[in-house]
Amino acid sequence: MTGTAEAGRARPPRLGVFKFASCDGCQLSLLDCEDELLALSEAVQIAYFLEATRQPLAGQFDVALVEGSISAPEQLEQIRDVRQRSRYLVAIGACATAGGIQALRNGADVADFLSLVYARPDFIQTLADSTPISAHVAVDFELRGCPIDKKQLVELLLALLAGRRPRVPNHAVCLECKRAGYVCVMVTQGTPCLGPITHAGCGALCPGYDRGCYGCFGPAARPNVTSLQAQFARTGMAPDTFQRLLGTFNVAAPAFAAARQALPIVSP
Repeated sequence: MTGTAEAGRARPPRLGVFKFASCDGCQLSLLDCEDELLALSEAVQIAYFLEATRQPLAGQFDVALVEGSISAPEQLEQIRDVRQRSRYLVAIGACATAGGIQALRNGADVADFLSLVYARPDFIQTLADSTPISAHVAVDFELRGCPIDKKQLVELLLALLAGRRPRVPNHAVCLECKRAGYVCVMVTQGTPCLGPITHAGCGALCPGYDRGCYGCFGPAARPNVTSLQAQFARTGMAPDTFQRLLGTFNVAAPAFAAARQALPIVSP
């Protein structure tokens, strides 16, 4: 009788965590959840996560977290395989959502980079561009950041397990500053800050330490990049300096890339 009851019991949801071209920082954010991860491990089966376990890749996944951009030929087939195996596929971090800082190579001569970095560049197989996961397969949700915020990650996983929409905001960092009571570093100190056009999620970390936002979380919803560039110009910032500000963690994000293309060309 006991065996029959156990056989009829629903299995826990299966979670897979996958890495492509990245620094592992977003996976470490998952491990950094600590107490939350312990509780989560009781609710789900962590079926694949090489950062934490050596279980082989097998079977289907209810939720797949994918870190990293697509930068090598073999990754094209790998990401299609992950998509086919997964009910929900979530891209996590700047690399997976916008191509990452390695997308600075996009449009340049990759062969030149290879010859400068590797003693035997003929051994290296790479794609000309570093692209986000959504450029190759359907993505059900994206978590921004370099790295992602662990609180947003926990909220996302809980929402997917409960069958509801994740409560992850898409407003700008400026709102986080106001909620935290931070004085605007751009208004009071003249410090360049990308907060007005950057997706929330970091808790306004840099402005909280009197530094300008670096745009780690990529473009907010409907960012007015032109207006911010005009404000920077009024303070004496040259167009190429503003271009460099946009050319970091989310250089290939459409809103940032379009703004950079409209400015004078500057080498990375």
